[in-house]
Amino acid sequence: MASGPTGRPTTIYDVAALAKLSIATVSRVLQGTGPVSAKARARVDQAARELNYVPLRAARSLAVQRHEAHGLVLPDLAGPFYGDLLMGYERWAGEHGQSVILTVTHGNPDPARNLRDLAGRVDGIVVHGNALDLPAVQDLRRANVPVVLVAHPPVTGCDSVRTESATSAEQLTNRLLEHGRKNLLFVGDPASSYDVSERYAGFSAALRAHGLEVPKPERVPLTEAAGAAFALTLLETTIEVDGLVCANDELALAILKTLGEGGVTVPDQVVVTGWDDVMAARYVRPGLTTVRQPMAELGRLAAQRLHERISGERTRARNDVLGTELVLRGSCGTGPGETQAARSTG
Repeated sequence: MASGPTGRPTTIYDVAALAKLSIATVSRVLQGTGPVSAKARARVDQAARELNYVPLRAARSLAVQRHEAHGLVLPDLAGPFYGDLLMGYERWAGEHGQSVILTVTHGNPDPARNLRDLAGRVDGIVVHGNALDLPAVQDLRRANVPVVLVAHPPVTGCDSVRTESATSAEQLTNRLLEHGRKNLLFVGDPASSYDVSERYAGFSAALRAHGLEVPKPERVPLTEAAGAAFALTLLETTIEVDGLVCANDELALAILKTLGEGGVTVPDQVVVTGWDDVMAARYVRPGLTTVRQPMAELGRLAAQRLHERISGERTRARNDVLGTELVLRGSCGTGPGETQAARSTG
């Protein structure tokens, strides 16, 4: 394949730009699918010849007999959450002969360009959470790129794989309320991801069911530093709070430690809960009450679903929702290791 104007491999996006046509039209011409005018076909053919364009997927298929390449787009790699997801994905892909190309959008000065390059190098793309905005996802679909969304609301034409959040958050909040905790706060920004918005929705539903006012969420980043800073702020205020429902374990663990150092006893004065069930959650004292997500299974299923679409084994999109599990430990006054399955929907 020839190089594009910047020295990188030429992609379908370069052809579309030179032909002054949409990605969808260029894709239909190159793949021979769908109605296209003779004028548009001539413009695409001319642009492809000028750029010496050969679709990489087709070239790779002829050379290595359909060795699949998967693109995996993540917003970040910080924290333990992504490690388990990647482990599950890589394990399935490795067992089935697929290679994986990873790109991270957080801090990337030109994610759109990286996405264009990636789309020309792989057979399909998995997008996690808010790593890409909706228009970018829809552009991929219009270009007939197989797309699987992880921890993302369903999008027409795309497969989606996510874990249950709203029901388990409601169950967790109900448990705290039923054990006498009435002044609860949700810590974490619902706008940061679809999953977190669902957790706040479950939290809110439980409070409303008990006839309580729903407080605004504490919109902090899902990081240890943000958790520690929030706990310090809480120590300096006179707000009456007897329970903190945190959007992830990183926030919860930092809050647990900082409150303890500030003389606040957990769970006697305030209960603290998290989400994910990272390894540290079972070793701190008191143990952290949390919600366990099957992260490795989420990654494994995303890899499988992408392969099914690339291979043509399945042509209709499907939405998978994996169940989660409450893990009740000492930080909410419950005996260590007690679990309760959360109902999965979807």
